[in-house]
Formats: sequence, structure tokens, C-alpha cells
Amino acid sequence: MVAPDHLLEFAGLAVVLVVVPGPSVLFAITRAITFGRREALFTVAGNAVGVYVQVAAVAFGLGTLVAASATVFTAVKLVGATYLIYLGVQAIRRRAELAEAFTAEVPALRRGSVTMARDGLVVGFANPKSVVFLAALLPQFVDPDHGWVPGQMLVLGLCIPLFGLIFDSTWALTAGAARAWFARSPRRLAAVGGAGGLVMIGLGTSLALTGRKD
Repeated sequence: MVAPDHLLEFAGLAVVLVVVPGPSVLFAITRAITFGRREALFTVAGNAVGVYVQVAAVAFGLGTLVAASATVFTAVKLVGATYLIYLGVQAIRRRAELAEAFTAEVPALRRGSVTMARDGLVVGFANPKSVVFLAALLPQFVDPDHGWVPGQMLVLGLCIPLFGLIFDSTWALTAGAARAWFARSPRRLAAVGGAGGLVMIGLGTSLALTGRKD
């Protein structure tokens, strides 16, 4: 369905896009240090699903709408920004609970895997910059002579979440390995919780204040 040379070219571009640290990488690192590697990997998986939902939306028309409409762009952007800021505030409010979580192995943290995946999905989907990027880029690698155009976009778009799973998981595992050092001190843990919250608030604020490039 997809021309092999187009797939290779888009895959190369997707590697460049994913390997450069962005909001999803920072989000995964924060979750790895705050909650642990397992939870961070669920966040990464959720983020990959969210990104692929973007790909599907672009393939079936939403990307064009977002690219053309400042109102839709702003709405999607503000949803993502608000959710990140909310998560950041929650992390700061609960930073004192981290020490107890590490020492007592609170079961709620393990049951939070679905929540972690959901958070990652929302953050991955509600990034309007990548929607616009996909809307502008995917059509350039589609060949109408090779069949159903949305299907070609869905195949090409798989590259981004797949590479995201690989590289973001690597970041998360590396950050999670440093978690034990922080676990030896409740004060360090509180600082990590607060810093992680500030990072997410900063990401949300930056997303809210960033305008579109026409």
C-alpha cells in the first residue's frame, strides 16, 4: 500500500522527530523518578497511543481542520496545557506522600498503571504542534496511485509511536534507575515531587503560551 521508499524516508524523519527530547520525554522522565520505571513505561505506552490517535485524526481530516482553524488549534492546545498544569499541581500537593510510598510500597501506586497510561494518552493526544506537523508532513509521503490515502497515512504514522515507545522507554528506564538514590532520603523525595510538578506546570504553561507558526 505504501511505497517502500516513502516509508523509509518518513521513518528516518520520524526518528529525528522522536529522538530529540520534547514534552513527552520530560513527562516520562518525571514519572520515572517520581513513581518508578513500571509506571513510567505505562505513561510512555499511553503517550504512544495518544500520538497514534493524532495520526488517525490527521488521516481522516482533523489535522487539516486544526491546521486551518486558529480556534480549533487553540482549543486543542489549551486542553493539553490545562491537563499538564493540573497534573503538576497535584504532584506538588502530594510530594510529601512519596516517602511513605517508597517505604511502605503503597498498593495504590501499583493500581495506578491505568491512570498513568491515561495521563500519557492525554498528553500525547493534546499536543497541537504535532497534529499540525503531521497534517503538513504526512500528505507529502502519500502516493494516490498506491491506494487508499488514509490507509497509507495510518501505516506511515505508525513510525512515530513505535519509535516513541523505543526512545521514550529508554529515557524512562534511565531515569528510573536513578530513583533509588532519591529514595534514600525523604527530603530528596519531596524535592523530586515538587520539581516534577514544576516541570509539568512549566510544560503546560509553555504549551499554552506558544502560538502557531503560519
